[in-house]
Amino acid sequence: MRARFGYLASVAVVIALGLSVRAYSDRLPAFLAEHAGDALWAAMIYAGLRTLFLRKTRGWTFFASVCFCFAIEFSQLYQAGWINDIRATVWGALILGKGFLAIDLVRYACGAAAAYGLDRYLLGVRKPPLTGE
Repeated sequence: MRARFGYLASVAVVIALGLSVRAYSDRLPAFLAEHAGDALWAAMIYAGLRTLFLRKTRGWTFFASVCFCFAIEFSQLYQAGWINDIRATVWGALILGKGFLAIDLVRYACGAAAAYGLDRYLLGVRKPPLTGE
């Protein structure tokens, strides 16, 4: 249960970071302002999937998060009126995006990879058992 709570807390932290990048993009270095939001979105998806599917491997979660992000990005090629109306809302734009950009695929892969790496490093490190005592 602690692990699930940790991943859920990670989702909240990453959402806050992502919204901060959007709100303060004019004060950030251009590279960070341009790319961090999408990478953080993918990291949030990774943490969300870890929350929901804790028994799955980290590798599975990485793969599933990249597939999910790619599916959302490719869905932006579909431009029907009803879905564009949803995308015109704040939440619709944040969740579904507005238009397909190939560079977003790279950003998503990097964000999910960073989340996977942090997950392995921060949460995957186990102390070896004490011996000889």
